[in-house]
Amino acid sequence: MSLTSESADLAQPMRTGGVYAEPSMAGVGDYIALLKPRVMSLVVFTALVGLVVAPGHLHPVLGFFALFCIAVGAGAAGALNMWYDADIDAKMARTLDRPIPAGRVQPGEALAFGIVLAGFAIVFLGLMINLLAAGLLAFTIFFYAVIYTMWLKRSTPLNIVIGGAAGAFPPVIGWAAATGSIGIEPILLFLIIFFWTPPHFWALGLGRADEYARAGIPMLPVVAGSNETRRQILIYSLVLAPVGASPWLLGYAGWPFGVVSILGGAAMVALGLRLCASEGPAVERTAKQLFTFSILYLFVLFAALLVERVLGMQGVGAPFGRVLG
Repeated sequence: MSLTSESADLAQPMRTGGVYAEPSMAGVGDYIALLKPRVMSLVVFTALVGLVVAPGHLHPVLGFFALFCIAVGAGAAGALNMWYDADIDAKMARTLDRPIPAGRVQPGEALAFGIVLAGFAIVFLGLMINLLAAGLLAFTIFFYAVIYTMWLKRSTPLNIVIGGAAGAFPPVIGWAAATGSIGIEPILLFLIIFFWTPPHFWALGLGRADEYARAGIPMLPVVAGSNETRRQILIYSLVLAPVGASPWLLGYAGWPFGVVSILGGAAMVALGLRLCASEGPAVERTAKQLFTFSILYLFVLFAALLVERVLGMQGVGAPFGRVLG
């Protein structure tokens, strides 16, 4: 699918007859925006947790370099996503001012930017850390840019469910960078983010169903309606609660994490129940509350795990180890 076939407005600067190309109007801030810095911050944080709680020892300089490569890889995936989604971004108020639909960055520039960053991150992570971490990073970028962005997002209401795997890989990559292997512990962290993603994004989508419909994106609120979306949010919240507590339940985390995970999971379920019971304007208001709280929930959950390990508060089973020190 080409961008020129999707939006005449976006295509206009590119119709040069092969003789003249519009100069880029981009500034440094526009290229930073292409990296999706808010998403990148979550990626780096969860990767950091995976890195720190892994057993063994990784030199702090190598640990920093690993996180830097993961951040650059996440930014590359964001740039490739914005390149391909420029046509639909131009139809949604939330994304209308992104660098490509706003005309500040040409699509080809964003594509080249994303490819170069992806290549840099994968190659240097493999050379400096290990091939497993580099391979996982390469797969994550491919999954987000190709499987999710180019296929799932525009073809199925399960786009967020399946595509959420891309956002769940960073702690696994961090663990692999520290150990050169994958264990049960990073898989549990993967599952937490995987089951967190649908209720998080569907809560946002409830208030933007009209925009998604206008852009032709089959998000669940568009395809199945508000009632079914709210029911699915509750179902996923009910699954997320025990999954979120699983590191403690299985003995990989201590009681502070257990307390945080149980209270946070209970709050997610309570908000899901309130959302299902809401009517009229209260639906969008409660959905926003759930969306906002879900961000806090994930951050506090991973932060609790990080603090536990830094303070040496081990689980009773097969505890996480500490990497940096």
